[in-house]
Amino acid sequence: MANITASIVNELRKRTGVGMMDCKKALVECDGDMDKAIDYLREKGQKLAAKRADRDASEGVVLATVNEDKTFAAVIMMNCETDFVAKNESFIAFTKEVLDAAVKARLKSLEEVMAMTLNGVTVENMIVDQIAKIGEKITLSHFMPIEAVAAYAYTHPGNRMASVVGLSKAGFDEEGKEMAMQVIAGRPVALNKETVPQEIINREMEVYRAQVREEGKPENMVEKIAEGKLNKFFKESTLLSQEYTREAKVTVEAHLKSVDKDLTITAFQRAELGE
Repeated sequence: MANITASIVNELRKRTGVGMMDCKKALVECDGDMDKAIDYLREKGQKLAAKRADRDASEGVVLATVNEDKTFAAVIMMNCETDFVAKNESFIAFTKEVLDAAVKARLKSLEEVMAMTLNGVTVENMIVDQIAKIGEKITLSHFMPIEAVAAYAYTHPGNRMASVVGLSKAGFDEEGKEMAMQVIAGRPVALNKETVPQEIINREMEVYRAQVREEGKPENMVEKIAEGKLNKFFKESTLLSQEYTREAKVTVEAHLKSVDKDLTITAFQRAELGE
């Protein structure tokens, strides 16, 4: 039987973040073998994850950042069960660590992020470790990247929503930051009318037709009125056509053209808890 000293237990705690009693139990079960104890705790985390799989992880952290040369940016959402954990500094730091590494590597998908290795451990297994440490269901639900000539990121205070925006030209940092904030405020569904997904158009038209019929309009007018409502939706819900939040009655597109005739937004992503 190995001598499980307080210093060994403390070392395992530092390496895993798991409580002292659980670390001691792991070392006892593994006869003092540090690597086996880490695997033991990870397996425990996997079992806990399975038990909590049906729990609601609606809280969490939403962050955004750009890479060093400001040509790649992403939004990440890491979910947990409670607001208490979402506000925990170590949970926020863990989310940021994953985001920073993924953006630095210019990863393109959630699957790539989950498979990414940090300090010899995949993000998927790091999440399992977090579950063992925290005792809540934790999921990486969103990783939304963009590439652009100039990329900008904005994380709203409270870490519940964040956005990234790509501009067509570099050297317009103020506008880039403002556009990232515009995305948060305006909640656009697409960049312009042409890029609105067809399923959204179909859903909106179905709602508008029902509204028009409930208003008692003649059946031969339903489609025309519904299309008018859809055009209003395009204006209010596509980024370039939206009213610029800092200048009434001026669209985002018009504002950018007033700054530079060739300046426009080429891409954006946005995430918010609860959506």
